[in-house]
Amino acid sequence: MIGRFHEISLQTADIRESVEFYERLGFTQAVTNDSLTHPYGVLTDGRIFLGLHQKRFAAPALTFVHEGVADFANQLEARGIQLHTRQTSEDAFNEIGFQDPLGQSVSVLEARTYSPVTRGSEDTSLCGYFIEFSMPATDFDAAREFWEPLGFVATEEPDAPYAHLPLTSDHLDIAFHRPRTLDRPMLVFRDPDMRGRLARIRELGIIRETGELPRGLPAAANALFEAPEGTPLLLLEGET
Repeated sequence: MIGRFHEISLQTADIRESVEFYERLGFTQAVTNDSLTHPYGVLTDGRIFLGLHQKRFAAPALTFVHEGVADFANQLEARGIQLHTRQTSEDAFNEIGFQDPLGQSVSVLEARTYSPVTRGSEDTSLCGYFIEFSMPATDFDAAREFWEPLGFVATEEPDAPYAHLPLTSDHLDIAFHRPRTLDRPMLVFRDPDMRGRLARIRELGIIRETGELPRGLPAAANALFEAPEGTPLLLLEGET
């Protein structure tokens, strides 16, 4: 098992701009500690935690916390997983990094880098209810075979609102979509009254629309926006 979900780690050139963007959408800042030396902030809507890092790294990364990082690194290497980052010593903050077969970056830390936030999962942001972090994949079977041994469970592959493979876990749901849907990882939100939410967001002028809405989705009820650091946010109409 890969450990407990910690954050989706995002690279930003201007952390203040990114923090203010998510705050305007209704996200809450978490208090960070001094484990990391670069500019760093965490925003949450109660379900998803976004770590904003003002540094260069293989982003976005799915980041987890696991006790005994050094031993866990050995287990991963025994499975044939090649680590591109391995910092495991007694005098350093332990961290390892690797990629899944489709190129998605994954990080595992020895401890949390922010404090818990008192916010219920039903206290949604303006984006609606966070559903999943979805990544482009040409091979759904390879994604399933890699992630299921790490604690994720694949479910039925629906064709609506686009073809994708959902995988669920206790603390984070992920998915894989075809690159023709979108060639980048995206945060996916859903709400039955997404039309109303979109009207409010557009009224506030918070987000720049990309014009890359997946084929078949009506623009009146769905939208694809982009955060200042480049993260796509897909807002879908539908039940949560």
